Amino acid sequence: MNVKLNYNWSVSYNNLIKKDSRKVWKIISTKSNLELFHPFCKKNEVINWEKEKSIDRIEYLNGSIFEREFFSWKEYKGYDLYIRQLGKSYSYVQWRLSKVGDECQIKITVFPYLFNQQSKVINYLPFHFIVRPLLLKYLSSVVNGLKWHVENTSLIPKNYFGRHIWFS
Repeated sequence: MNVKLNYNWSVSYNNLIKKDSRKVWKIISTKSNLELFHPFCKKNEVINWEKEKSIDRIEYLNGSIFEREFFSWKEYKGYDLYIRQLGKSYSYVQWRLSKVGDECQIKITVFPYLFNQQSKVINYLPFHFIVRPLLLKYLSSVVNGLKWHVENTSLIPKNYFGRHIWFS
């Protein structure tokens, strides 16, 4: 895959999880991990699971299918990947773990392709007033779903933090 990493605009969300970062890493680096904690994930099908060569697909509750292609894998620290809805362009995503005392901080950052490829002037209003708030709500649900799963040791209920216009 030949994707430009010329991304300027991003949306991030982070939170502390009351568990050791090694335990959190074990969960996020496992095959089909999104089925455990992602509140909008119907299915997380693995195509290949070999660290930075991993590829999987997410089927969302609304039937949309996205593919993730991993290209950087840092044991116990996180990974980088490209994600796209089938037939569309790739967005760049970073997952990062860091140890904070006895807890783990998880941070997910998304650099959406569409708003990083065209004029910043034209994209300013749609990005900041539509895409950013919706992406922040999405990332909050995913990060908090992981936190909920780790701290409760059970599967996250679907739409647990509320429905999402893009994925429910």
